[in-house]
Amino acid sequence: MKIKVFQRFDFLLLFAVLSLITLGTMFIYSACVNSDGILVSNQYIKQIVWAVAGLVFVAALAFFDYRILEKYAVHLFLMLIALLVMVRFTRAVNGAHSWLGFGSFKIQPSEFCKIFFIIFLARYLDKSKKSNPLKRFIVSILIFSVPFGLIMIQPDMGTASVFFIILFFMLLFAEIPLRYILMFFFGAALTVYFLVFPEWHARIAQRTIPLNSILTNIKLRGIVILATGAVCITGIIGNFIYKESRYFYWISCVFGLVCVSLVLSYVGGKFMKEYWITRLIIFLKPESDPLGSGWQTLKSLTTVGSGGLFGKGFLNGRLIHSGYLPEPDTDFIFGSFSEEFGFVGAIVIFALYFILFARNLSIIKNCTIPFGTYIASGIFGMFFWHFVENIGMVISCMPITGIPLMFMSYGGSSIWTALIAIGLLMSIRYRKYDFD
Repeated sequence: MKIKVFQRFDFLLLFAVLSLITLGTMFIYSACVNSDGILVSNQYIKQIVWAVAGLVFVAALAFFDYRILEKYAVHLFLMLIALLVMVRFTRAVNGAHSWLGFGSFKIQPSEFCKIFFIIFLARYLDKSKKSNPLKRFIVSILIFSVPFGLIMIQPDMGTASVFFIILFFMLLFAEIPLRYILMFFFGAALTVYFLVFPEWHARIAQRTIPLNSILTNIKLRGIVILATGAVCITGIIGNFIYKESRYFYWISCVFGLVCVSLVLSYVGGKFMKEYWITRLIIFLKPESDPLGSGWQTLKSLTTVGSGGLFGKGFLNGRLIHSGYLPEPDTDFIFGSFSEEFGFVGAIVIFALYFILFARNLSIIKNCTIPFGTYIASGIFGMFFWHFVENIGMVISCMPITGIPLMFMSYGGSSIWTALIAIGLLMSIRYRKYDFD
């Protein structure tokens, strides 16, 4: 019996998770100490409570048969919609309607909705294994568009971007043709590029580029949209007539993507505020706006660089305790860690996340149940993007979007979501063969 109990847990994965939580709690505590060495907040205690409760979720889900969730996937997706609609009627915090709760107890529903989305999409991909690949792809995009759209209007671009990466990995492991996936993500990237290009041209390039005239002049943009749309239609007709030739197929795809991206970027520009667009490109040259959009990036880089090879030692980070680094316990906790533990400490963090990713991929590889494979792949995408985007924004390789570093950043919703995901991975691992 004891052997069966222990088999439910991946202890290497659990080691990596517990290590990250411990280090995160240490640096939340460090962020609670001011320059005089006085403890000014009890946030680290809240984090410990959330972590302990989250570990209970891990244990419970490891013994829970995750396949039961397939029956309730629709209910979870409806709950996702209800929660994301409800937050629109709450008071805005930092300009976003993202929180539900009362008094000091608040949750961020969009965090838990990542799990709901993964489960519902996994159910659809499992049920549609024998369907036409293009149909599976289109329906998956429609499912994705619901939470993505509701989160974008909060607005919360950072959390919305996580759903993109979750979708990518789930479609990849569901064996959706790669050309469909790449076309969708190329189109999304092109839309963002057209959206931010005028701002990039003004702040960073600072030279004349013909494309900027097209994107800033409504008449020129309209002409290009009509022209690319016409070429796309011509390609579709040519592909219908000459079915054996792929030439017209690719013409219709490429020009269709450009046409749709130009339209969507124009619509997006009408809804997005200028400072949101600025945040998407300012990391490329933060010194262009040192007192505005670039100040967080510049302070983060200074803090990370000040740690050197071995860091200044725990609780000895001058920049953290003086209040120089913004959000040292949440968005920029990796900056706090780097100042006090240095480059060597950062390597330890990378190693722990590598273990997390490796064990997650091992669970995906060894699972023989498609529903479990799709859930595990979505969880991998979630963990991967939180890691890449958070650390990337701290070291000025990615735009600042407010994504927490899962397991380490302060926040109950984030750590509960991460630990629920770990519990699901444990359940999938134990039931990798389809037994009762």
